[in-house]
Amino acid sequence: MNRREIAALLAYIGRIDPRTIRTDQGEAGDQLAQWHELLGDVPTATPHGWDALAAARQHTRTSPYQIQPADVVQRWEKYRRDRLARHSDPTPSVDPDDQAAWAKELVATRRAVADGTLQPARARAIESGQEEINPRLQARLDQVGSCIPPAARAAFAPYRPARAAREAAVAQGLPDALSVRCAWCLAQPGESCRRRRIGPDGGARGTAHRAPHPSRLDLAAAQQAQLAEQAQQPAIA
Repeated sequence: MNRREIAALLAYIGRIDPRTIRTDQGEAGDQLAQWHELLGDVPTATPHGWDALAAARQHTRTSPYQIQPADVVQRWEKYRRDRLARHSDPTPSVDPDDQAAWAKELVATRRAVADGTLQPARARAIESGQEEINPRLQARLDQVGSCIPPAARAAFAPYRPARAAREAAVAQGLPDALSVRCAWCLAQPGESCRRRRIGPDGGARGTAHRAPHPSRLDLAAAQQAQLAEQAQQPAIA
């Protein structure tokens, strides 16, 4: 708010709470300077719900104490926090490889939401069905064949030996052992097998990862053979 807007706010407050009126010209000038110093970065109103006059009126209605600049600032900060709490960052429209532009657009959007010039973006609900993919993203996926480029996948292989071995087996047409549950160590599909030990209490314990157990490999091979046999059977009319 500029000095004219502060003066209008003080005049309104004076009408609803005469205790704030300063009849001495010097005191009135000091009051105006003080309020302008503390509320200079607070807008009079925004397109989406903030109104300094309404904030002052609400304080006068609910508090027996004379309003201070801090009372308006506190309501303004609460307004900003509430809006940001309801905001979910939308995907920026800039190139995601341009980190500076990406961050700049996110910051600008959040600032606009907090300042009341832009409505908060709601988190999109998970919907059934296939959603249309961005053409630029689809072209990139068609080019590399995967969301992880081959060069990056090869660089990650030393740090993900189990995943690398699984992908190599699938590429060679071998059964994917991690696609089934292990009956020995009870590893769930997608999880690596663990060394199973029997504790003193008779319970099974396992911590260290290991290669898939032979029984798990046999089960995956049987499942693969069953699926292949089903695929070869003629469809029933």
